[in-house]
Amino acid sequence: MHKDIPITEARHELTSLPERLAENPGAIAITRRGKPVLAVMPWDLYESMMETLEILGDENLMALLRQGIKEMKAGEGIPWEQAREELDL
Repeated sequence: MHKDIPITEARHELTSLPERLAENPGAIAITRRGKPVLAVMPWDLYESMMETLEILGDENLMALLRQGIKEMKAGEGIPWEQAREELDL
């Protein structure tokens, strides 16, 4: 976890933040008067979070995911090799 950075300090450190995040992945909270107002994070993390939110917000995808988990727990899944052949990959 990264420490919070005051906005005045973040102005001076902006160009070094990518390296800090590469060394210690996650997000950095930028604060104003001690309260978080911004989050700085690697682009890949941002994209993955947005994709996750999109999936979680799609009722059909979530229903399919729940059904797949239910089938897997019941032992109704098929081996990857078989699925791959059926999908012609």
